[in-house]
Amino acid sequence: MEKRIDGFSKLSLAEKRNWISRAFIPGDNPLQAQLDGFVHPDPEVQRILNGLSENTLCNFPVPYGIAPNFLINDRWFAIPMVIEESSVVAAASSAAKFWSSRGGFRATVLSTVKLGQVHFLYTGDKEALFAAQDRLKARLLDDSIPITANMTQRGGGVTGMELLDFSHQELHYFQLLVRFETCDSMGANFINSVLEQFGRSLLDFIDSDPLLNTPGTRTDIIMAILSNLTPECIVRAEVSCSFDQLHDASETMDGPTFAEKFQKAVRIAEIDPYRATTHNKGIFNGIDAVVLASGNDFRATEACGHAYAARTGHYQSLSHCSIHNQTFHFWMDIPLALGTVGGLTKLHPLARLTLDILGNPSATGLMEIVASAGLAQNFAALRSLVTTGIQKGHMKMHLVNILHHLGASEAESSAATKHFSNQVVSFSGVREFIQLYRLEKNPD
Repeated sequence: MEKRIDGFSKLSLAEKRNWISRAFIPGDNPLQAQLDGFVHPDPEVQRILNGLSENTLCNFPVPYGIAPNFLINDRWFAIPMVIEESSVVAAASSAAKFWSSRGGFRATVLSTVKLGQVHFLYTGDKEALFAAQDRLKARLLDDSIPITANMTQRGGGVTGMELLDFSHQELHYFQLLVRFETCDSMGANFINSVLEQFGRSLLDFIDSDPLLNTPGTRTDIIMAILSNLTPECIVRAEVSCSFDQLHDASETMDGPTFAEKFQKAVRIAEIDPYRATTHNKGIFNGIDAVVLASGNDFRATEACGHAYAARTGHYQSLSHCSIHNQTFHFWMDIPLALGTVGGLTKLHPLARLTLDILGNPSATGLMEIVASAGLAQNFAALRSLVTTGIQKGHMKMHLVNILHHLGASEAESSAATKHFSNQVVSFSGVREFIQLYRLEKNPD
C-alpha cells in the first residue's frame, strides 16, 4: 500500500480514516470503531472542533478539572485546568487552600505591551534612512488606520516604534520593532495585519524618496511577524506570611526551618540551569493547564517564559523567595500575553465555560489568575521536595493510572488503594500486590 498521498486534506472523513487504516494499520481495520468513540455527539460542536485544525479524524480528550479555593486579590476562584496529570490539579488545589488562610495570592499586572517586527534589507544610505524615520513612522501609522481604528477606539493600537540597525551582524539587515496594546485580545492577527501593512508602506516610502532610493538601492521585506517574546507584558504573583503561620507547612520541621529550606531550594534554581529547567517546568504545569482551558496559546506562553528565564544570559528560576524579619515572601514575575476575546476564547465551548467560571475576566484579570496558578503549583512542588519528597504525593495520585494499566477490577483497586495509603507507590510494587491479591482470591 502506497504510504504517500496527494490531496489528503480534500478527502472526506471516512476516506481519510480508511486510507490511514489501509496504509499504516496492518490486519483488520479497527480504526473506524476506535475513533467513533471520540467524536462529539453534537454535530455542531464537532463541526467547530473540526475547524480548529486540519485533517481531523476525531477528538483527543484531555481531562478538564477544577482547582478550588484560590483567593486572589481578595476574590475567590475555582480555576479550570486542562491537563492529563492528576497530581498537578491536586497540588495546585492544596497550595490554594494553604494560602487562602494566609491572605491568599496577590497579583498585579505590571505592563501589557506586546511586540512585533518588520525585518528588512536595505542597501541604500542608512544615515538618510535614520534621518527620515520620523516621517517614515508617520506614514506607517497613517497607512494602517483602516486596520487600527477599531483597536484604537478600544484604547489600544500601536504605542511605539523603533528603527533598529543590525547591519553589523548581518549585511544590510534592519528592523522595525513595534509596540502594541491589544486590550482584551491576545491580538496575534491584529498585530500581524498591521505589520504586513507596515512592510508594504515601508517599501513604498523608500521607493518614493529620492534620498533613500538612490541608484542601485534595493529594499526587501524579509518577514513581518509578531514576537512571542513579550518582556514588557508582565504580571507579578506573590504570597507572604510570618514564620509562625508556617507551623503546619511541614510535619517534620518548624516554620523557620521550613522557610529557610524552601528559600535554599529556590536559590538553587536561580543558580543551576539543570534544576531551573525542572523548576520552571513545574510552574508551567499550572500555567499551561489554565491557558489551555481558556483557549489561549500555551505554546507561545511557554516559549516566552523560558526565553524570559534566560534574559540575563543565564537560564534561571522564574520564581524567587526571600526571608526578612521573620517573614516568608515567595513571588514570580512572568510574561503572559493572553486574551479573553477573539480566537478560541469564544469559539471553543469549554473555553467559554472556563471564562464564565472565572467570572469573565479581562485579559489582565486572566493574567493574574494564570500567574497565581503557576506560583501555587511551584509552591506545592517545592513544599513536597523539601519535606516528604516529590514521589510520595505524585505516585499516590498516579496509583489510579497504574491500576488501570494493570486491568485491576473495582475490588482489586479498592484493596490496592487501602494497602498503599501508607506505602511507597511504584509500578512494580502495585503489580506485585495485584498478582498476590489475585492468587489469594483464586488460588487455583
